[in-house]
Amino acid sequence: MKFRNISGVILAGGTNKRFHGKIKAKAVIGGRTIISRIIDTLSEVFSEIIIVTNTPEEFKEFNNYKLAGDQFLNAGPLGGIHVALKASSKEAIFVFAGDMPFLDKGLIISQIDFYYSTKCDILVPEIQDYIEPLHAIYNISILNRLEEYLSGANDYAVREFFRRVDVSYLQMEDSEKIKSTFTNINSPSDIILVEKMLRIL
Repeated sequence: MKFRNISGVILAGGTNKRFHGKIKAKAVIGGRTIISRIIDTLSEVFSEIIIVTNTPEEFKEFNNYKLAGDQFLNAGPLGGIHVALKASSKEAIFVFAGDMPFLDKGLIISQIDFYYSTKCDILVPEIQDYIEPLHAIYNISILNRLEEYLSGANDYAVREFFRRVDVSYLQMEDSEKIKSTFTNINSPSDIILVEKMLRIL
């Protein structure tokens, strides 16, 4: 089953400072790049996939998907969300960090189902006090407000922008399975830990 009104978005940019300038999405986990793992999962759910990157030459093997570069540079994830909203042909986008190797199809679908059952601009998963804005659904209706926000001298923190729109939070079980879905790679040393997790999952 594919959701035809939502685009799957992979934020594959970022400065990658703690990763020695290398692209985290192309880090290899269990013999495969993280972005390949992500696309395998997203292609089962979404009819349109968008990869946000300012280095499209690094993703030539994925040119059958939409590639989009930031309009607002150095704006962090909000800049990537902005360009993905502009590139999408759907009514909403489901945004994923490009360094999440353990995305779960079932969890994604349950989040989409909840999104359709509620009215909000943005749906963000929450575990206790922890939220994950880069495993979240953003409606196209926020595009103009986001563009206006990014055009001003604002704090580019995602949470700060959330104050200006209608955000709903989906409470999720505080389980190892769900927390592993939100696992991301911050530094090369994380690769070792994630490889161990891969053998357990």
